[in-house]
Amino acid sequence: MQKLNLKYWILTLIALFASSLVSASADVQSVRAWLAPDNTRLVFDLSGPVEHRLFTLSDPERIVIDIDNASFKASLDNLGLEKSPVQGIRYSQTNGTVRVVLDLSESVRPKSFDLKPNDQYGHRLVVDLEPRQAANVPSRVVTPNVAPDQVRDIIIAIDPGHGGEDPGAIGSGKLREKDVVLAIGRELKKLIDAEPGYQAVMIRDGDYYVSLRDRTALARKSNADLFVSVHADGWHSPTARGASVWVLSERGASSEMGRWLASRENSADLIGGVGSVSLEDKDDVLASVLLDMSMTASRTDSRQVAAQIHGNIGQFARMHKKNVEMAGFAVLRSPDIPSILVETGFITNPSEAAQLKTAAYQKRMAVAIFSGITAHFWQKPPDRTWIAQRKYEGGSQGGPSRTYRVSRGDTLSLIAVQNGVSLSALREANQISGDRIRVGQVLRIPAS
Repeated sequence: MQKLNLKYWILTLIALFASSLVSASADVQSVRAWLAPDNTRLVFDLSGPVEHRLFTLSDPERIVIDIDNASFKASLDNLGLEKSPVQGIRYSQTNGTVRVVLDLSESVRPKSFDLKPNDQYGHRLVVDLEPRQAANVPSRVVTPNVAPDQVRDIIIAIDPGHGGEDPGAIGSGKLREKDVVLAIGRELKKLIDAEPGYQAVMIRDGDYYVSLRDRTALARKSNADLFVSVHADGWHSPTARGASVWVLSERGASSEMGRWLASRENSADLIGGVGSVSLEDKDDVLASVLLDMSMTASRTDSRQVAAQIHGNIGQFARMHKKNVEMAGFAVLRSPDIPSILVETGFITNPSEAAQLKTAAYQKRMAVAIFSGITAHFWQKPPDRTWIAQRKYEGGSQGGPSRTYRVSRGDTLSLIAVQNGVSLSALREANQISGDRIRVGQVLRIPAS
């Protein structure tokens, strides 16, 4: 009898515990918005996991999100959605279900998913709103169709890693990888845009997230000649240190070829590495050969420019490995764009984090990457580019004599490297005997 009573009470307790789990509610604690050029992300911070449903309504356009067993305790003020498709947000609570309604100014493609807690945030519900029709991206001139006297800029896609909800590695003093690499990326863009014959395209130019596949897709839409992803490493031990430069591994290349050949979506895309041709009308064997040619060419160029940048960074920073490293990173898998990933140091290492957070070191890292890029393309300029025309007409790297205004953090040696001239030539051109320069000073940059 006692055994039966004990069994009864155990079953009763289990039932009560299960009932409490079902009825347990989570609070919607805050709402945050991240605006990117091509999408809007809303993040609902939660006190625990939830079940949710999302559906759309039209006339007028709305998105409805139902969150079960929840209570709404967040403020909807000052979300900064003025330049987004969201005209307003409202909510109601009925029988333990929170209903959030987004009033829209246009039709969008919504996507929602849950995120588990990380070092910075707890449970989250994420809602992404993408435009129904992506904006047209201006393309550079496709080389086989231009007149002989037409030339174009070399396009460099700069990809600062992480962003928005994804802070990347976190260093001492809560230094975030996403902030450091964005600063380095912006410095790199300034250098590239100031160099004749080059143009930079930022894959991410703000604090928002871009998916890994979208990063390479944006580079392709911009007709990039090189894709440079910028990161800062992290490790569970603060002793790990050193910068590194990465290219795509053999295994990563093979899997990407298989993905492209199996995907109808990709088959109509132009493969730039073999003269901007489409795989759509090619049989399997020919498509495989063309794709292999394209990927082989892009991987060769990737290794060459990576080696240049690795050597440049190694002149002032400790390197994690002696040589360029290989991995199957998704952002390196574009079959027709040479692609590299630069880890600028370990943000979890206190000494390297202290360097990475300074504007001077960020600029120095950008100069090292920039110098590697320009050295590579001077050796192998793409056809019908300004750089190719200048080289084959007998010009010199660095262009004609020009000027440079000194800004905070500059040194004479950095300016020399940045502009592809020797330190002695820069001193002679400006009648400087030492290394002293001042902010605002205008220097003459001689032809290299």
